[in-house]
Amino acid sequence: MSEPKYKRLILKLSGESFAPPGERGINMAEVVHIARQTIKAKEQGVQIAIVIGGGNILRGAQFTAGNSTIHEATAHYMGMLATVINGLALQDALESLGAPTRLMSAIKMDGVAEPFIRRRAKRHLEKGRIVILAAGTGAPFVTTDTAAAQKALELDADILMKATRVDGVYTADPEKDPNAQLYHELTYTQVQEQGLRVMDPTAIAHCMEHKLPILVFNYRTEGNIERAVRGETLGTRVGC
Repeated sequence: MSEPKYKRLILKLSGESFAPPGERGINMAEVVHIARQTIKAKEQGVQIAIVIGGGNILRGAQFTAGNSTIHEATAHYMGMLATVINGLALQDALESLGAPTRLMSAIKMDGVAEPFIRRRAKRHLEKGRIVILAAGTGAPFVTTDTAAAQKALELDADILMKATRVDGVYTADPEKDPNAQLYHELTYTQVQEQGLRVMDPTAIAHCMEHKLPILVFNYRTEGNIERAVRGETLGTRVGC
């Protein structure tokens, strides 16, 4: 078995990865599929922390578009709580397959998750636990993409991996445009100047400032998380 290229990584999962395409809610078959791939990757000797979104349950934007009843900050907090629900589902899926885990939340909720403390999170990783990081940054007006970039920097990760439903970053939406071309490598500057939908601009700026590489790849292809950990060529790599 090949040695992992990275010692520690952040895996960014969207909430939509927890449901079949076009559906909402949590489909445990989808969650277990992700959990199984993650465990196989971890077995290669890499430390994995997962930042999870909540779009399969709700997005803050759906409560703010043309709706003045719910304050936008409140809507964002609702979205953060959705990520904790997803985190609980992923934790149980991982543990059902024998993987030790810790669920850590940026919003204090002692009954279901540990508070995120950087040193404690690093210690869990060193002990071989898969750490699930929920509730984003704990503050409104910040996406889970930015949370993933911040957590990668806090935890001294070697790379930020964003799992998507497509093979990487394209010139256009490949699900709508059959002529879209896949980029294999991009610089941070190219992403910014071309307005490519890799991650949100704040996340890209954080990674660019600290020279943290990003890999965007298709998690739905069996074995791709393992391949990514080994440093095999797949998806789109963003760097200097």
